[in-house]
Amino acid sequence: MTQDIVILAAGKGSRMKSTFSKVLHKVGGIAMVKRVLATAKMLPESTLHLVVGHQGEQVEKECQDFSANIVWQDNPQGTGDALRRVAPFLQSEGATLTLYGDVPLIRSSTLEKMTSLSTPNTLVLLTINLDNPTGYGRIVRDEKGQVCAIVEQKDATSEQLAITEVNTGILLAPNAHLQGWLASLDNNNAQGEYYLTDVIAMAARDGVEIVTVNPENEAEVAGVNDRVQLAALERELQQQTARQLMQNGATLLDPARIDVRGELTTGQDVVIDVNCVFEGKVTLGDGVEIGPNCHLKNCTVGDNTVIKSNSMIDESQVGEHCDIGPFARLRPGTQLANKAKIGNFVETKKAIIGEGSKVNHLSYIGDTQMGANVNVGAGTITCNYDGVNKYKTQIDDGVFVGSNSSLVAPVHVSQGATIAAGSTITKKVEAEQLAFARARQTNKDNWPRPAKK
Repeated sequence: MTQDIVILAAGKGSRMKSTFSKVLHKVGGIAMVKRVLATAKMLPESTLHLVVGHQGEQVEKECQDFSANIVWQDNPQGTGDALRRVAPFLQSEGATLTLYGDVPLIRSSTLEKMTSLSTPNTLVLLTINLDNPTGYGRIVRDEKGQVCAIVEQKDATSEQLAITEVNTGILLAPNAHLQGWLASLDNNNAQGEYYLTDVIAMAARDGVEIVTVNPENEAEVAGVNDRVQLAALERELQQQTARQLMQNGATLLDPARIDVRGELTTGQDVVIDVNCVFEGKVTLGDGVEIGPNCHLKNCTVGDNTVIKSNSMIDESQVGEHCDIGPFARLRPGTQLANKAKIGNFVETKKAIIGEGSKVNHLSYIGDTQMGANVNVGAGTITCNYDGVNKYKTQIDDGVFVGSNSSLVAPVHVSQGATIAAGSTITKKVEAEQLAFARARQTNKDNWPRPAKK
């Protein structure tokens, strides 16, 4: 059955105490509303509608990749009011699924379960039983156990407040009936709002079958109203992610101390130490080992590479059997061939490092094309920026660069050449040459050291 999916994202979220829309706050590195849209997009034959209001321009811009129909809800007056704004865009047949931009952990499997029960004469409601249902609308059933209404907390009697089955707000209603129900909504209630939940009583009145589905856990339907709840869902998502990584064959030395803020894919026998952060899309090959306190962002790491503690890899490609860190930083555009080594306190940027080449200590290599089996001594830098423009350094296979050398780009060091320690190289070095560029040393006898005054 074709579906309209409506994501409600118009609320201000004043309890967040924020200058931007609540639904743009992130869980697992992704804006909450984008998580909901991505889940909704997994359902086939669906049209997405995004209801925006407070700071709607920013929400629309952030979500533009989903090609959702943007519907404005100025002066919001409840969930029913939001659906009434979308009503002109709904298909005449099929059903409408209502989701919420601040309920980010809803699972596609739960939504698929709901859609499997949908018919032109069936309304599917997502409910959950809570030990403490305070604040939620209660599910009212008749003597036969059939759902006949939802009563909001502020409108409930003492008997209804004792009900533990509550409304999650997520429902799937047949479009053939929904248009009429929306037109019949009123705001005669304690909040003075148009409640979407009132369509439940209308469905029961019209003989529409009401069936319920339960989520796998409470976190799946938990909403975010403040930063405490946001932090709780962040921890829940990280725990879910950690379990999935371990089930896929990764070893996490402490599953409670890992943060995945995007998408992490791991091969077999990957080992990840504590306090590691993964952002964007990160792929780790088989046998990769990552030490504590590392930060990986939008990168790929080949099989059996070791990344030692306190290293950062950002938008880079790392080959197999590489050795990185500790305290190394690979900036965007870095590419390491197999068996390359980047040691402690080394920074690279737009650097292509050849197979087996080593930059072991305290060096900066930027805008550089480096061949295979190059050895770069401690304290070496490529001077790639003249204050206005960037230039490239070319280092061919087998070059040996002595410690504390400066290679002033644009410059080319040819195959097998040697750079003497302490040199500043400003012009091409031919193959197998020794280049040294430093002032002549002068030694003075009986030099008196300065005395403290």
